[in-house]
Amino acid sequence: LYKVRTMTSRKTKRGGSHSKDRLLVIAITVFFALGLYYHLPLMEKLEYVTYDLGVRMTFRNPGAADRIAIIAIDDRSLEQLGRWPWSRSEIAGLISQLSKAKPKVISLTLPLSDITRDPGLEHIQQIQEAVNTANFPKQVGKQINEIKRLLDRAKRDLDADGKLSRAIAAGRNIVLPMHFTLGPGKHANATAASDIVQKSRISKVTSNKTKSSPYNATKAKFPAEDFSKNASAIGNLGFLKSSDGGVRSEPLIVAYGEEYYPSLALLSAARSMNLNQRYIKAELGKNVQLGKTIINTDSKMVMYPGFLARTNGKSPFATYSFSDVVSGKVSDDSFRNKIVVLGLSISDANDKYLTPVMAQMPTPELVANMITGILNQDFYARPEWTSLTEYALFGGIFLMLLLLFPQIGLGTATFISLFVFVALIATGQYFMIGQKIWLKTAYPATFLLASYLLFSIRRLMDTDRLKQLVETDSAQSNRMLGLSFQAQGQLDMAMDKFRKLPIDDSVLELIYNLALDYERKRQFNKAVAAYNYILDYDKKFRDAAERKQRVAQAEGTIMMGVGQAAAGGTMILSGSYQRPTLGRYEIEEELGKGAMGVVYLGRDPKINRVVAIKTLALSTEFEGSELQTVKDRFFREAETAGGLSHPNIVTIYDAGEEHDLAYIAMEFLEGKDLTEYILEKKPATVEWVFNIIIQVAEALDYAHKQNVVHRDIKPANIMYNEQDNTIKVTDFGIARITASSNTKTGVVLGTPSYMSPEQLAGERVDGRSDLFSMGVMMFELLTKKQPFSGDSMAALMYQIANTKQEDITKIRKNLPACVKTIVDKLLQKDPKKRYQTGAEVVLAVQRCANKVL
Repeated sequence: LYKVRTMTSRKTKRGGSHSKDRLLVIAITVFFALGLYYHLPLMEKLEYVTYDLGVRMTFRNPGAADRIAIIAIDDRSLEQLGRWPWSRSEIAGLISQLSKAKPKVISLTLPLSDITRDPGLEHIQQIQEAVNTANFPKQVGKQINEIKRLLDRAKRDLDADGKLSRAIAAGRNIVLPMHFTLGPGKHANATAASDIVQKSRISKVTSNKTKSSPYNATKAKFPAEDFSKNASAIGNLGFLKSSDGGVRSEPLIVAYGEEYYPSLALLSAARSMNLNQRYIKAELGKNVQLGKTIINTDSKMVMYPGFLARTNGKSPFATYSFSDVVSGKVSDDSFRNKIVVLGLSISDANDKYLTPVMAQMPTPELVANMITGILNQDFYARPEWTSLTEYALFGGIFLMLLLLFPQIGLGTATFISLFVFVALIATGQYFMIGQKIWLKTAYPATFLLASYLLFSIRRLMDTDRLKQLVETDSAQSNRMLGLSFQAQGQLDMAMDKFRKLPIDDSVLELIYNLALDYERKRQFNKAVAAYNYILDYDKKFRDAAERKQRVAQAEGTIMMGVGQAAAGGTMILSGSYQRPTLGRYEIEEELGKGAMGVVYLGRDPKINRVVAIKTLALSTEFEGSELQTVKDRFFREAETAGGLSHPNIVTIYDAGEEHDLAYIAMEFLEGKDLTEYILEKKPATVEWVFNIIIQVAEALDYAHKQNVVHRDIKPANIMYNEQDNTIKVTDFGIARITASSNTKTGVVLGTPSYMSPEQLAGERVDGRSDLFSMGVMMFELLTKKQPFSGDSMAALMYQIANTKQEDITKIRKNLPACVKTIVDKLLQKDPKKRYQTGAEVVLAVQRCANKVL
């Protein structure tokens, strides 16, 4: 390398080389200048990466976040109140309930632009009209008045929009959303907003004598007049997305027609300060003034707020489930004098946004962050000098490349480029974190890096020696590259390099070793091809002919047992084949078989750790797009299970896929599963069963707190070690992995005898389903008999769903009464009547043990 650099340095002294360097610099500069002028998405993404990093690294005080409460229409609310969308009477009821708590402001983020009519309402109105216009005898007048009263009541009950309108009218400081579609330039055909909407416009707007102007709305969706006429204010909820789809800014002011309208967050902040839109002032291209609070913006009246990150998955804002609020589980004090933001936060909602601190932030939390940025005055500025500085940096780098780089050697250019690159990135982060100023330095830094790389390549390519190294595919380089590829596991690329070598015994040795690697990877057809290549040159080379014959027999039968064919993903472990591998793990022996695959004893050769490897032959159960869906879920569930760390839960080390098999590498456990103890004739002692149940319950309680449900608790998934009297729960997530599709929520390929009623019904399950399965296991451990049985699957399912289990104390006479109480509560059909957490089970078992042991 020193010689190459020396030759390059000498050549740069010639004028011809200087000209080439300068032409290259000019070409690169033109390319990057066009990207800067046209705001190419790829170039902008570089700035967003450093911007997001600066936002995450900035320490910020939550401040006004304590004054904000979010009411989320979440998955739990949908479970309680039914599928979304609901009747607007549900929203009306919540607003009426909240109004009694006297919040500062209630901000709705739900679309209210359309009118919904119950089909029965029209019929009620027709009947009412007929009754009002009909002539009835006087003697039936009293009955007719009662009918009219009932019709009026039915009309009010069916008019959900009317309920919501009345709730908004009766509420305090209700802010409604309108949705603007933002675009460049003014829209000539912009329809004037109604007089009701115009009441929320900003009238105090001044210009700072620049051409700066806010974003213009090309389309608008206003809330229906029935709602907007009773609202205290209406604000824009149209978020401004970056080129990568992220939301990092808030357009505080938007132009529509000849009017200027504030954002929902700005109005919510104003209302919380007891200010209305008359107290909002805007100086175009500079700032927005909210009373005495000044919010700096860019030339388009856009604010770049600081975002509050979640801690351990918990929102920085007080967040309550809609169902908890309407059911009275949340006190009125939680909302008194607060800014309440109401909106959708369900897991599969489409309106979730990429932000600097979160990949999928729901709308209510995003609005809450915008409000907090305004109230805390926590935002990033883009002063006028930043644009000039960025252009100056770009120009300075151009001059350095054009005038300095052609005169210096490659080593000096490397040092200068590295120093300037680090200085640019560090400067940008300093202004972001220390000064809250967004100075875009990533683009000029990338311009410098790309220019340096091309400059270096051109310099190196100019040397005759490097040209010879690049253009000549020498035997030595092919040999070294082939060995390097083989060491990295890229066997096909290694074979390609070895084929280019002149054939001799040393090359045949290389290919022979490569064929052995193909055998280890169970790529038998490629091993056969490698042996054929050897035998074409030397038919007696070592034992290549014998190996080819054995491997040819195995080709196409990758899944085999020890000496015989078997399903379920078993690999060849005996005979004279090379010991197989899965990923980096060497397979040593088969430990057992299950419904979906085989468990092997493996070893990680890098750290000499013994592991248990569970394989799943997914390709034999699924195909096409469904196979890919199941694979995605496999790795997602494996990642979730791998995040569990508890002394009674098996540790997951790794997960991967190789050819036809997906696999999970986990902690190797001593002992045997509880099925062995159930089969023993001698009944287990109550003390021993209590010890098992306590440990299982503690493991489940921990997992459930991490939002992980096992879904297949049974004796076969509980490993017991007699040496230290401990258990380990295994197979977290496997039951869900083997479900055939995501649409079958809660349906698993588990063991029916241990399933909860809700699991058999295909309903969404939670941790209480695991507690039911544990109750079945506890019953079986104590009695050697399962609580539910049937001659067929249908009969068994009926028993689980509808029939109470036999009294456990009648099966085993000497059991304490408190054992029956625990088992009966665990096996309740209604999840609400069971123990709600594993911790409750532990406490109940310990109390029972203290009484009887």
